[in-house]
Formats: sequence, C-alpha cells, structure tokens
Amino acid sequence: MAVAAVALVALAVWQGVARNEFVNYDDPDYVTSNARVQSGLSWENLRWAFTTGHASNWHPLTWLSHMVDCELFGLNAGAHHLVSAGLHLLNSFLLLVWLGRLTGAVWRSFVVAAFFALHPLHVESVAWVSERKDVLSGLFFMLTLCAYAQYGLRRAMAQGAARQGLKLWAWYGAALGLYALGLMAKPMLVTLPFVLLLLDFWPLRRWGPGNTDGWRGRLASLVEKVPFLLLSAASSVVTYVAQQRGGAVSTALPLGARIENAWVSYARYLLKTLWPTDLAVLYPHPGHWPGAAVWLSAAVVLGITAVAVWNLRQRPFVGMGWAWYLGMLVPVIGLVQVGIQSMADRYMYLPMIGLLIAGVWSVAERFPPRPNRSPILGGLTSALLLACAFLTARQIGFWRNSEELFRRTVAVTRNNYLAHNNLGYYLSSRGQVAEAIEEYRRSLAIKPDYAEALNNLGHALAGQRHYREAIEYYRRALAAHPSHPEVHNNLANALAEIGQVDEAIQHYRFVLERNPEHADAHNNYGIALAMKGQLDEAIEHFQAAIRFKRNYAGAHSNLGNAFAAKRQLTAAIDQYEICLRLNPNDAQAHNNLGNVRAELGQLEEALRHYRRAIELKPENPEAHLNLSIVLLRQGHRDLALEHCRRALEFKPDYEAARKHLELLRAPER
Repeated sequence: MAVAAVALVALAVWQGVARNEFVNYDDPDYVTSNARVQSGLSWENLRWAFTTGHASNWHPLTWLSHMVDCELFGLNAGAHHLVSAGLHLLNSFLLLVWLGRLTGAVWRSFVVAAFFALHPLHVESVAWVSERKDVLSGLFFMLTLCAYAQYGLRRAMAQGAARQGLKLWAWYGAALGLYALGLMAKPMLVTLPFVLLLLDFWPLRRWGPGNTDGWRGRLASLVEKVPFLLLSAASSVVTYVAQQRGGAVSTALPLGARIENAWVSYARYLLKTLWPTDLAVLYPHPGHWPGAAVWLSAAVVLGITAVAVWNLRQRPFVGMGWAWYLGMLVPVIGLVQVGIQSMADRYMYLPMIGLLIAGVWSVAERFPPRPNRSPILGGLTSALLLACAFLTARQIGFWRNSEELFRRTVAVTRNNYLAHNNLGYYLSSRGQVAEAIEEYRRSLAIKPDYAEALNNLGHALAGQRHYREAIEYYRRALAAHPSHPEVHNNLANALAEIGQVDEAIQHYRFVLERNPEHADAHNNYGIALAMKGQLDEAIEHFQAAIRFKRNYAGAHSNLGNAFAAKRQLTAAIDQYEICLRLNPNDAQAHNNLGNVRAELGQLEEALRHYRRAIELKPENPEAHLNLSIVLLRQGHRDLALEHCRRALEFKPDYEAARKHLELLRAPER
C-alpha cells in the first residue's frame, strides 16, 4: 500500500513537467537550435554524437537520447520533459531494487528511494531538458549497481573455484559494460569505482567489520576495480580536453578561492538537502567567501567526518553514506572550476543517495520498531515525503518557462548577471524590447565585460535600427570574448546594414571557418554576397543554411530572392511557398511572391499576396507601392492612387513611389 501511494504521488508530481517549455539556458545548444539533434537518428548523426565536443562535453548517449526524442516528438517540449521524468522514476525504482537486494532492509531502502524520487533538489535534473544527461547517466549508474549487487552477493555465497563460474563473471562484465555506457551519458560517473569500494565496505563487508576473506578478499576487491578505474581515467581525460577546448574550464580563480568554495559548497549542499528552499538554476560564484563562512563550513564537514569515523565499527553505514556524498561530489566541487557557478542543484542527483542511506539507517537504528513507536515514525516519514512532494511540485512550476525561471533566480540569488541576461533574452523574444534592454543593462551593471549581455543588448538595439550603437556593444563583446561566433555573426549583420559589406563578409567567414554548420551565418553570408551581386555563391550558402537548420523559413525566402534575381521565377515561387508554409505570417515573403506572380502576369495571385503582406504589416511601403502598380495595370486608378499615397506616408523619401505618383496624376490618354 505504501509503495503504491508513493508511486501515485510521484507520478502526480512529476507529470507537471509536461506543461513546461524549453528554456533559453543550454536548451538551444542541446535541442532547440541544434540542427543535428533535430534531424533525428541517422548514421551521420551517430558519427557526430561520438566525435563531437559540442557544448563542451563528450556524452554521445545523451546526444542520441535527444535525437530519439526529436525523431518521436519533434519539438514538443512536454514530451521531452516527460521522458526525463520517466527516467527519474525508473531510477528511483532501481535504487530500491539494488539497495534492498544488498542490504535485505526493504523498508529502509523504500524510504531512501521515496525521498530520492520526491526530493525538490532533483527538479533541476528532471525539469531541465539540457540535464537529460543526469537522469540518463543515473539510469546506467543504477543498472551498474544492480549488476554489481548480483556479482557481490553471488561472490559472497560462492566458494573456491566456483567463484570463477560464468554467471558470476557475467554479472561483473555487465556491471563494467553498463558503467561504460553511463560515462557516455555524463562523465560525472567517474567516481563510481569509489562507490563500489564503499559497497564492498558496507553492506557487502569485504572490508572492515565482519570481513571474513582476510587480505586476499581486500586485494581481490581492489583488483576488481582496476578496469573501472581505467574507464574513469579515460573519461576524465576526454572530458577535460572537451571542456578546455570549449572554454568551460576557468583559470581565473586562484586555488585558495577554489578550496574555500569547496568547503562552503559541501556545507550548502548538505543544508539544501535538509532544507530545500530558495533553489536556483545558477548560484553565482562570489570569487571569495567570507572567512567566517569558510571556517564554519569546514567545521561542519570535518565534524561529521569525525563522527562517521568514530562510528565505523558500530554504524558502518554512516561512514559509507558520508564518504559516498563527499566522494561523488569531488569532480564538481569546484577544485577544477567549470562554468561560472559556485554550486548546482543538479550535481546532487546521485551524491544525495549517500546522505539518504546514512540518515535513514541512523534513524531506523536509533528508533527500532515498537508497537507504540512505528505509527509515529511512519506518520513523520509520510509528512516529510508529502512536504517534499509539495516543494517539488512548486519548484517544477518555476521551470514553466524562461521568464518564470529567471525571475525566480533573480529573486533568490544576488548579483546574478546571467539570470538578468537570460530574462532579458526571453523578454526580447516576446517583443518586450524595452524591458529586455533594462535587464541587459542590469546584467552589465554587475559584470560590465559580460559578452553575452553585451551581444544581446547590441542585438536589441539593432532590432530598433540603432546599428552604430549596436556595433559598439558587439565590439566590446569581442574584446571580452574574441572568438564568440554569435557576436561575429551579429556584428556582421549590423555592418551589412550600414553598407560595410566587405567587413561583414570577413566576420561571416570567421564564423564558418570555426563552425561550418552555423546555419544563420550561412544565411547572412548569402545575403551579403547577394548584395554584392554574387548570386551563385549566395545560393550555395542559402542552401547550406537550409541543410543545417530544418524548417528555416527565412533561408527559403532568401533563396527565393536569389532565384528571382537570376530570373529563375518558377524556382523562386517554390522557395517562397515553402517559406510561407513554414511561416504563413512572413509579410516580406508574401510581398516578394506577389512580385514574381505579377511578373508572370498572374495579377490576381499577386494582389492576394500584396494584400496579405499589408494585412500583416500595414506600414510596409514596398507592399503598398507594388499593390498600387498592379491595381493600375488592372485599371483601378483611384485605388492605386490611395496605396501609392500610403507608401509615401510611411516612407516620404521613397523615390520609386514618387515617380509612380507622377504617373498616376498624369492625364489619361
């Protein structure tokens, strides 16, 4: 009954992720702007997944899981989220399976698994599509421990030569193979050999109290871990190279500051496990923590460590669980600084298990079952689980979209320049440009050389046609981050708008030399080449943009323009119609399709597209003029005169409209 109740609560809580959108933090890299992932499974994409260091990581199985989602669900965010939620619930069940199998304590194992399933600190790992690597690697972690549990228990029961039985070593091989798969989902599993040694200590008791194998058993335990350690070493090297090449490894912080942050983070993770409030997608690194915070954190960590060591014989599960927590966090505790965070909720996805084991076993031993005590403990446990469920459901709501996420992050953290920037980016995408600019300025007030905010502020200003001001911000962004491809691309766009096409082309080439699959750079480079009359080269780049970015409506429209300029009118019509199927509200594509239809003498079709263009964008002077020209051809002089005047109203210096007006005013012959 209790198992069913917790399962139903977990399902009710986690189904809430189906209402959430993708967010603008890493999700574009992983899914929403990743043409490889969106194109689904293929042999070429399989090769890419195993050879790329995109997003500063090597995790081919994670890429393949996103490709499968896109193959099945397209860009349906709710479906992507539900897959992650399903993996998390499966991980919770597997935790119950292997822990119960190893310890024989089914109810204690159930409580550990229930808290794991419902803890709000896991929301980031489940509700953030980019963190699929957490729940996917967690799946292989749990499967590895299931296989190792079978191996360890069979080994303990076997004697002599029977230990070499095929079934025994099949379980060992399965554990090793599953571990290799886990590393290909997320390299944080490099500490798993250490976890296996902890399981040998307790509950398998191949080390320490209760050990009956002597030194031979200890030596065998160590030798068994060598293949796992070799996989860990290989994964660590590949990961470090990928992150360093991707610019994720920071050398700005001195070692002393990183050690300080490690002490504080260990204490903060413990606190957030016990009191999971004010959770955020990013906790900015302060650079240096106050001395009192460092000393207090160190005292807490060392104090608990001393208690765990003191109780190794009587309560080995305390030392095992605490060492699990400390050890699994080592790769992400900040001694090697990756990213700009001081800590992250997602890093506690697997380390939390150690704390849960130590805590649940300690409480169960301190309060052994008695008729008058069991209902009280059961009630308290249920109340805590319900509190976790409530907080988790609430936290899932903060991941509803980028605005909810980053407004919440700004509210619960200090000096969070990334949150202000990403909130601005979301507001800009919703057309709230003035509010977006304000958020970008707040971000830059905290960190004046933050390239992302400088770039986004420049982009917002360019959208308001303040190109020269935008160029200043782009150049400042490049001063802070000289190789940033998006800044080069945006700078090139602004330069092209003010007529500096040759310099723009240099920046497009810079981007494409470093990322030949950058669809926007191909598209924009094509526009620049078309402006210089190099239509054949422009067509090649528009076609490349379409190849690398599925459903790229703008590139189809631009390709249509190039075909029209080459007088390949049928091909132009095909591209405009593809564009309008993808984006029926593209006013410029309607106008341009109207031009081609008019040139072919299809005047009614041309009128329909011009009118639609004006309906979508009433202040479009070009569409008004084109409509006027076709109306005159049909003999509707008064209507033609009206639209010509509208064109001049919106663009007083429109020379073509002025000449057409003179024609309209001339006496009819």
